[in-house]
Amino acid sequence: MASILYRDAACTDARSPRLQMGTSLLVEGRTISWMGPTGEEPDPGSDTTIVDAGGTTIVPAMVDAHSHISLPGGSHWIDRINDSTDDLLAAAERNGERLIAAGIRWARDVGSPTRPVDGAERALGLVVRDRWAGRHDRPYIRAAGTWIGKEGALPGARFLVQAADADALLEAALGQLDDGADLIKLYMDGPDADTPVFTADEIAGVVGAAAEAGAKVAAHATQIGGARAAVAGGVASVEHGDAIDADLAAEMARRGTFLVTTHSVMKSWLSFGTTTTIERFAGEGSAARIEGRLEAARHSTRTAHAAGVKIAAGSDFGGGSLRAGHLAWEVEALVEAGLEPWEALAAATWRGGELLGEPRAGVLRVGGPSDCFLVHGDPLSDPSALWRVAAVL
Repeated sequence: MASILYRDAACTDARSPRLQMGTSLLVEGRTISWMGPTGEEPDPGSDTTIVDAGGTTIVPAMVDAHSHISLPGGSHWIDRINDSTDDLLAAAERNGERLIAAGIRWARDVGSPTRPVDGAERALGLVVRDRWAGRHDRPYIRAAGTWIGKEGALPGARFLVQAADADALLEAALGQLDDGADLIKLYMDGPDADTPVFTADEIAGVVGAAAEAGAKVAAHATQIGGARAAVAGGVASVEHGDAIDADLAAEMARRGTFLVTTHSVMKSWLSFGTTTTIERFAGEGSAARIEGRLEAARHSTRTAHAAGVKIAAGSDFGGGSLRAGHLAWEVEALVEAGLEPWEALAAATWRGGELLGEPRAGVLRVGGPSDCFLVHGDPLSDPSALWRVAAVL
């Protein structure tokens, strides 16, 4: 069995504000067989490759907790949802390559278009998850079906299953669970920010059905009314969560409800350049609206963090203008929102694994999989180091 010894790196497990310096890591096959102080390594065998990793930091492989694996992203991401099935499946393959290259080993797909594939109508996220099962050159995927929303809540959205009442909502969820969905994605935004499109009782019915199938429920909720109902209904996570107040944050902390942040979507929009460019993309006055929404998201995240809410990081690639592999941007955005760099990295590693229910995701341990990567520099003082990938194990 081939082995590689990475010598004299720094190391972070994203659970402490300090790096462990002078660390070596021995990988045999796809397993971490030894990790410890440089100079105390076991004698390397003749077939061991020794890599000088000085100046780099070993980081657990990251978890993108909010993504759309079959969508390409970019400023016209909504139009791309209507691309051909072949084009979307090809986009998924490119996305998988980019995720691995960026040190992202796990991705949680939170909604994809439904198309006929191999004689059956399926959400493409489920198709891709099944095709990639067992492949080491692609990330592990946990996938929802397609989005489920209230009838009329998102006019013109052909990709959304629209439920008129509680019975239709539960039927839609059960259909996705029968198709093997790992989670159900509810779209909770509506015309009135204070009024949820589904009640807590209606959501609880879906949560119960999902639990029986070993699945979870995620709620897209940028508005306070939808977020409150979702939390009261027992969802596992509030996605985006741009309007969380202190009372809701306290309830989320009590219940163990995750906040999955996507600040970097707004940062991506604003990075398009001039105000004129942004307005061509999102309408007149959009730059100010986006700035306002970003500040609201930061305030919500600070409020949730102060209350002890568990935070996982998502890029929303494909469902926004970000591209696959840009999760480092969300880590930087969480630091801007007030988290310490190690806390932001935790959101992109083991906290994401906790949300997925995957104890090996985002974790470094001897005897565990060699799911980690090396970056140039110290991500605990400079989160931008996560962009500078030196090697992916």
